[in-house]
Amino acid sequence: MTSTLIASSAHLAGGSAPDLSEVEFGLMIASHAFDRWTVRCMAAAGLPDLTPTDVMVFHHVFHRQRPKKLADICFTLNVEDTHIVNYALKKLDRLGVVKGERASKEVFYSVTPEGAAIIKRYGEIREQCLTAGLDAPGGGGLEFSRQLAHTLRALSGLYDQAARAATSL
Repeated sequence: MTSTLIASSAHLAGGSAPDLSEVEFGLMIASHAFDRWTVRCMAAAGLPDLTPTDVMVFHHVFHRQRPKKLADICFTLNVEDTHIVNYALKKLDRLGVVKGERASKEVFYSVTPEGAAIIKRYGEIREQCLTAGLDAPGGGGLEFSRQLAHTLRALSGLYDQAARAATSL
């Protein structure tokens, strides 16, 4: 039985690493599905009209409930363009779910009590709609999730290094 690669770009599947094209296709469709999920879950939690980046930034600002600087948020989320994150922070500030406070030359961002309530509701919806699938037959469970997380972080490093190499060509 021959297997056919499932890829979005047959011209890339013919090189020295055809399986990589299948991985990249999986990353693309998973990325879009994840973005769609986060936006819709946040809308259900009471904060519609956010972009995937807005949601990602909102969650990270809440992470460990410690104020964070723009540069640290960008670094942790692996976003090169600080303007994108800055725009998200300003939008979240206008919505009253994030606030920025100056400390000398820096602005530190934290989640407001209203924002914390929305994050809490997001977590409840996530439990109800998403995490139940991890325990379903064939879902793979928690161990699968940990292995996948490690693999995705490793891929991030691989693609970051390749991007640096491509920049120098």
